[in-house]
Amino acid sequence: MKTIEDLDVAGKRVFVRADLNVPLSDGRITDDGRIRAVAPTIAKLVERGAKVVVASHLGRPKGAPDPQFSLAPVAERLGEILGRPVAFAADTVGESARSAVAALADGEVALLENLRFNAGETSKDDAERKAFAEQLAALADLYVGDGFGAVHRKHASVYDLPALLPHAAGDLIATEVGVLKKLTEDVERPYVVVLGGAKVSDKLGVIDNLLKKADRILIGGGMAYTFLKAKGHEVGISLLQEDQIPTVLGYLAEAEERGVEFVLPVDVLVSAEFPDLKGKTPANPDTVASDGIPADKEGLDIGPKTRELYAAKLADAGTVFWNGPMGVFEHPDYANGTKAVAQALIDSNAFTVVGGGDSAAAVRILGFDETKFGHISTGGGASLEYLEGKTLPGLAALEG
Repeated sequence: MKTIEDLDVAGKRVFVRADLNVPLSDGRITDDGRIRAVAPTIAKLVERGAKVVVASHLGRPKGAPDPQFSLAPVAERLGEILGRPVAFAADTVGESARSAVAALADGEVALLENLRFNAGETSKDDAERKAFAEQLAALADLYVGDGFGAVHRKHASVYDLPALLPHAAGDLIATEVGVLKKLTEDVERPYVVVLGGAKVSDKLGVIDNLLKKADRILIGGGMAYTFLKAKGHEVGISLLQEDQIPTVLGYLAEAEERGVEFVLPVDVLVSAEFPDLKGKTPANPDTVASDGIPADKEGLDIGPKTRELYAAKLADAGTVFWNGPMGVFEHPDYANGTKAVAQALIDSNAFTVVGGGDSAAAVRILGFDETKFGHISTGGGASLEYLEGKTLPGLAALEG
């Protein structure tokens, strides 16, 4: 896979496919981590005299312009981080985009409007996708793929466009791939995997693959209740995927057969109702043993004994991969499980990887120093699919 050092970019229009899919609240960016992650690649291209054309998706618009998903706030924040103005095109391949790109001098930056405002970006029809990619290609001389959070998508700007231009991977993607190789090819042991989040179905592929590689797997979040139910425990009104119980039982059996330590919560915080995440009204949860959840209550975080247990299971790790919060971390009464895992990663001497998505958001929202972790990924879904052993379309395109 070529890197940007392999490209002669001076005076050239360089299309940078970034992942600027940041959370917005009332038009304001609430977490700029993804913008900061790609900024060094853009800055390097600027320093080398490129005319940089940045493009990204944001949210899930339906293939047409939708003001709530505009990248305009991102253009402003990107300019602040780069310390230079960023021109903003009000469309993706129309007159505004063409004018913004034509006006660029060497070392200047423009950001196109949301790629998903054009149906061709996400189309499952190869011809429609390629036609949109050709329109994008007309805006550039070179292509740099640096949107790691989108490389598992077979989208026009990720998969089709690199085939139309000389291309290379940006620094962010190069770093992400290097880290994932350390999690799959040359692992320092003990290798501990911490999986949380809402649905066990989202993690089936990665559990299946990591059972062959990990020494220990710790389970938390909403997905834990399907495992607890599979062990015959009452889970009350907790999040449950009953149809996944046979699969979960298979994983527990395979873990025992392979000698992989599979650790489930021993206690949980429960409540009769889901917490208020806007006003953050005190929830006053009860702590109960994980095999004693009342029928009318739901589990919303791991309990204090589980926090201690998981910290102990992480203390001697050589490598840790963590994807998914331990509870409803957005509410202070249910954030302690996720805090405990994050702190245990910091306290260990392991190479620690936070696998993007809600885990990365939790690290920032809960106030942890990002530099204390080995790596915080910008792509939760992409990281998981890589660890499942899948071929990621965006990476395959860059290697072509």
